[in-house]
Amino acid sequence: MRPPAPLGAIRHLAALARHGDVSAYARQIQRLGGCERPVRMEGHRLDVHATTGEIVREVVDRDLPAGQLLIRCNNRRATRCAACAETYRKDTFHLVTAGLSGGKGIGPAVAQHPRVFATFTAPSFGPVHNRPAGGRCRCGRSHPEGDPALGTPLNAERYDYRAAVLWNAHAGALWARFTTYLRQQLASRAGVTRTELRDCLKVSYAKVAEYQRRGAVHFHAVIRLDGTDGAESTPPAWATTELLTDAIRTAASLAEAPGPTLDGRTYTFRFGDQLDIRPIRSADFAGTSELSSRAVAAYIAKYATKGAETAGTLDRPVRNPITDLIGSGVTDHARQMILTCWHLGALPELEVLRLRKWAHMLGFRGHFSTKSRAYSVTLGALRQERADHNEALARERAAEAGHPLPDPDTVLVLSHWRFAGTGWTNAEHLIAHGASPRSTDSQTEGEPTHA
Repeated sequence: MRPPAPLGAIRHLAALARHGDVSAYARQIQRLGGCERPVRMEGHRLDVHATTGEIVREVVDRDLPAGQLLIRCNNRRATRCAACAETYRKDTFHLVTAGLSGGKGIGPAVAQHPRVFATFTAPSFGPVHNRPAGGRCRCGRSHPEGDPALGTPLNAERYDYRAAVLWNAHAGALWARFTTYLRQQLASRAGVTRTELRDCLKVSYAKVAEYQRRGAVHFHAVIRLDGTDGAESTPPAWATTELLTDAIRTAASLAEAPGPTLDGRTYTFRFGDQLDIRPIRSADFAGTSELSSRAVAAYIAKYATKGAETAGTLDRPVRNPITDLIGSGVTDHARQMILTCWHLGALPELEVLRLRKWAHMLGFRGHFSTKSRAYSVTLGALRQERADHNEALARERAAEAGHPLPDPDTVLVLSHWRFAGTGWTNAEHLIAHGASPRSTDSQTEGEPTHA
């Protein structure tokens, strides 16, 4: 049962109804597509005719139904805004799919290029509670799927929290080292130099970071072989899926990222022993060693909207490790990793890692989803395509209402907006959750994320 609406919000809506402004208010809110934490802006916009200097359109905050300009937060995290995260998931799905099957400006011939789906894991930092194939954990129990003990150390005092945090902090650098070794291994197998390889082959990828329950980052990646011009060019005949798989295994075993020396111990970071590589062809996602393009895209898109909160930590930065963690629901294991970040972040020699800033991410400061330049379309291009579509719809509606918008090719836009806060007022919350359709209710684009 929903809690009763605040009396002030009801009175506000009643006043709007008396002045006939509720429908306009609702339209402004509905344009946000279910965003849960809209950004509020104050200011104005002027559309000025480029030749005559005439003001052909003026938008002022006080004239808007909400008294402010409201824009989507565009947060990718589902825990912060489910609607904006769903948009991000769909964009990621289309980005990955375009690089596997074509579309969004990429030709369908890319589906014939060698490509694999690979998972790179972190090394061990100490035994943790798990659900092995044999059924029983090393602690002697059989843990159910949702057991909060899963991923936590069997012996917290002996768990290497320093190495775990520093691994997360160096994971991005390790991936960069891996890609260098991968090109070296491909050149070696082709019998050419690295310089000659650049003249006949390009390695393209799209990857996403995911946190294991123990709080260690690992990577899922689509890795594809192209000709020199990327997705639009055919790779050499010798560039096969089998050769790519073999090169990835060797490169992953060789790659290492140097770490700091602390208390006489020098850290060096490598991937864990568990490396899973499967070809992407046309089989189902489960039950075979091969994967379908759509299933891979859905899997990567699913994790693009998640963060370290899946490992029991916070989805926002830590300002004070004492006050911010009280009553936060953070697990004891995640709390210790956050405190380790805070402690190491005070060391001058680790300043470059910015561990305190990224303590809520357990030390990882990289982007969750990244791709090489030639893999496919960019997220920015997808957003611009959507913005252009929405602009065309707005112009069509305005023309039908008898208030056509000025031609964008003949006007100069002069705008000044300043940040005024985030979130809904109580009245807006009632409208948004009582009448506004949420974008997460409709899966019109992208693949369902059941994987």
